[in-house]
Amino acid sequence: MRFSETRLDVLKTGDGETLDIHIWEPGAPKAVLAAIHGGLVHGGDYEIPALYFKEKGIATVAIDLRGHKQEKIYIKDFNLYVEDTNDFLRWTKTAYPDIPIFVMGHSMGGLIATHFGIKYAATDPRIKGYILSSPYYENAIKVPPIMIPLIKIFGKIIPNVVIPGPDLTDVLTRDDALTNRHRKDAEDGIRSLKPTMRFGAELLKAQKWVKENFSSWNHPTFAVVAGADQVADFTESERQFKSMDPKLITYLFHKDNYHENFFEINRQETFDKIYEWIEDRV
Repeated sequence: MRFSETRLDVLKTGDGETLDIHIWEPGAPKAVLAAIHGGLVHGGDYEIPALYFKEKGIATVAIDLRGHKQEKIYIKDFNLYVEDTNDFLRWTKTAYPDIPIFVMGHSMGGLIATHFGIKYAATDPRIKGYILSSPYYENAIKVPPIMIPLIKIFGKIIPNVVIPGPDLTDVLTRDDALTNRHRKDAEDGIRSLKPTMRFGAELLKAQKWVKENFSSWNHPTFAVVAGADQVADFTESERQFKSMDPKLITYLFHKDNYHENFFEINRQETFDKIYEWIEDRV
């Protein structure tokens, strides 16, 4: 298995899609992380944090989101991601019936997790908290200002056309070895550089929904935010997290981090702090 998984499984969604599940688990896990990856990538991206938590006695399970692991990324409706996440959490509860569950989401995965936590899991006793890394609540990718309203229009009339934009591979992490890994994944067709107009339009709608509904977010949350993020605007994440009840939020800000906190050169510090937070809830 390419990403050091313990094993793989398959999730059958409510509408009949099949999504691969990557699983990293110790012999007798004391908790499980249900992980949702960012846009354009894949569940195997969780390998590095998953191996850290496996050594700590915590399992990680991550799905490959629909419409990914292909050249162009397309989704008809963002809510399909949220419904798939609901199915994924049902699978997780069945696979790990007696241990605490934590939902982990990076970038677009954080956006999905936020929708899920409000829509489907407002009061779910099995879920003990959410770990959100650089959630994609607001765009920071440098595009011409006219492009944003055009994406909303083109998402309806030319949904499969690729959004023109920069290659962001070099501004995701300061770890050159992991940047090279991203490039290899792209060469092998499991990481994309081509979001479609419909995909972009659905993300913009999902971001708007979070702004309108974040006041309903009432979950214990560990948030790690990157100050040099060129993908997700960290100021919007900061604004939302600082609006929360201080008793519910643990906020870690790395001012020099690029977008991918779990791949950054200071990731050990991030993982250690997340583990301490989990231990307090386990």
